[in-house]
Amino acid sequence: MEVTQVLHMNKGEGETSYAQNSIVQRKIISVATSIIEEAVVECLEKKLTAESMGIADLGCSSGPNTLMVISEIIDIVYERTNTTGSPLPELRIYMNDLPGNDFNNIFISLPEFYKNLKINKNIGQEGCFISAMPGSFYGRLFPKNSLHFVHSSSSLHWLSQVPPALDSSIFKPLNKGKIYVSKSSPSSVLDAYLSQFKRDFSLFLKCRSEEMVVGGHLVLSFMGRVSADPSSEESCMQWELLARALMSMVLEGLVEGEKVDSFNAPYYAPSTEEVRSTIEEEGSFNINRLEAFEIDWDGGVQSNNNFQNKINKIENYNLSRGQQVAKTIRAVVESMLEIHFGREIMDELFKKYAELVDDYFSTTGAKYIDLLDDEVHDVNFGGGRWKVGKEAIVVA
Repeated sequence: MEVTQVLHMNKGEGETSYAQNSIVQRKIISVATSIIEEAVVECLEKKLTAESMGIADLGCSSGPNTLMVISEIIDIVYERTNTTGSPLPELRIYMNDLPGNDFNNIFISLPEFYKNLKINKNIGQEGCFISAMPGSFYGRLFPKNSLHFVHSSSSLHWLSQVPPALDSSIFKPLNKGKIYVSKSSPSSVLDAYLSQFKRDFSLFLKCRSEEMVVGGHLVLSFMGRVSADPSSEESCMQWELLARALMSMVLEGLVEGEKVDSFNAPYYAPSTEEVRSTIEEEGSFNINRLEAFEIDWDGGVQSNNNFQNKINKIENYNLSRGQQVAKTIRAVVESMLEIHFGREIMDELFKKYAELVDDYFSTTGAKYIDLLDDEVHDVNFGGGRWKVGKEAIVVA
């Protein structure tokens, strides 16, 4: 599977679009707001920005969450410079995602965004330059030493590719009847996923270290786990339920069993220790803070429905928790599933998935584990190391 070509959130503003089904990701961004503020303020206090400040949002997607992050960062910079009496630096803001992302949705919203920025903060387009940078963040995206602050939310759990050892076009399927790590997966599957994550995350860090100024901050939040066991329910149960939905369709003759055996999600939810060790081994960044927190699978169904009602102007928009989770997951993974299994089964697949999630909710309080990581860019001189910024590690 060529991930850069098939992975994108559902486009547009329709019922199954990411724009209408991204409350979980919005809550994750909200949890990270105080960390983002601390990191941006520290960049300003170090006087790294001078006349211009480079900011990148990696894996920005589209919809109501996209410009929410940028608005928060601009607010922080504006308020801090006003408080200190410092001049506001020109803001160079880069929105990054894979080429299949709905960038047009972002572009259409920019005129209103700039209008509000001018009215509320008297910042015109000559002071804030927003541009798109399509491409994989598992490679270089920006010139050297051009970025002061980098943010990424709900993106780094996606791998650059399915682990090569799981490619069923080359090898006998190792993970039959499953589409991700599960309790029944052999250890070779677990090892393959961990190795791919470490390669990808190390490359991500290396690329960012070249693009960022020394002392710049990197704030990341992505799906993970607290348990050392990668097959624990906290990290893989949603994929397990999706595999069960697919296998029920195999029994009904709607899906070929070989199709399920040959699909493996390009995804990995790392443990806090796996994240920490990869950062330390790569060596470009100091860990300022590393925390884990829980988010409900449905993002809090009541507030979610109210939020969606407000967006869609729909009354009596009542969904079960399983249906809400199914819509959220569909908005994220449908592009990959559709190419592999065909569009015609999508409605039935997510109907079955919703039923399985409802059953699961009846016996457990399902929650995501999200990892929040704030790092400071480090630099090497000869055989020694000059430490920049704090070095405390906090794990919650």
